[in-house]
Amino acid sequence: MSTNQLPLAGRHALVTGGARGIGLASARALLRRGARVTLLGRDAAALAAAAADLAAEGEVRTASADIADEASVRAAFARAEAESGPVLVLVNNAGQAVSQRFDRTDAALWQSMLAVNLTGTYHCIQAALPGMLREKWGRVINVASTAGLTGYAYVSAYCAAKHGVIGLTRALALETAQKGITVNAVCPGYTDTDIVRGAVANIVEKTGMAPEAARARLAERNPQGRLVRPEEVAETVAWLALPASSSVNGQAIAVDGGEVMTG
Repeated sequence: MSTNQLPLAGRHALVTGGARGIGLASARALLRRGARVTLLGRDAAALAAAAADLAAEGEVRTASADIADEASVRAAFARAEAESGPVLVLVNNAGQAVSQRFDRTDAALWQSMLAVNLTGTYHCIQAALPGMLREKWGRVINVASTAGLTGYAYVSAYCAAKHGVIGLTRALALETAQKGITVNAVCPGYTDTDIVRGAVANIVEKTGMAPEAARARLAERNPQGRLVRPEEVAETVAWLALPASSSVNGQAIAVDGGEVMTG
């Protein structure tokens, strides 16, 4: 496909948590549609390795920041925009899940889940939105979770944060609906990423179950009987970023094999 046929040619996309998993797959999908991509994360070495892996796909840069820290985010976005122009596609993918019974969920764990999964999303949108408003075009794509659509036991803080992300998505979508900007959430089910590998390890530790059996238990929640692949989530992210998707706004789209059906 020639450059002038790439639907995101000339547009700058920033992906948080871009070094691995859904973030890395999303960056690849956006590059293949012509976007310039910035990978943002905390681990500079992992970001550099991811950028090297993606180099053949297009123009990719990295930026280091802790999304829970407002000053860190604003500095990183300023550098990224100086290098690649305004962020017109923002993929809020960075997240963290810690499993714990509610009665053992202390205030520090509660705050850390909100800080990374919800407040970090807020910080990044605040940093990107002015450029989108100036350009009168933008795509905010929040990678939430099926945990933002339903309840899961033993991850109450994570569920609360992801429900918050979906509420933020819907509210902001209404505010920007006439400004050329769409705001949507993608809600993966159990996906073959570091978070799920951590969940498997937690099941193994607490139950003595074999790792294969623990993975199978998580996969059972999906009617297709498998874990979602990061590339499948990335294709939904990339579709939402397209100019042709301008009428899709304020949605929380489940990518989970039919586990959660919204209507």
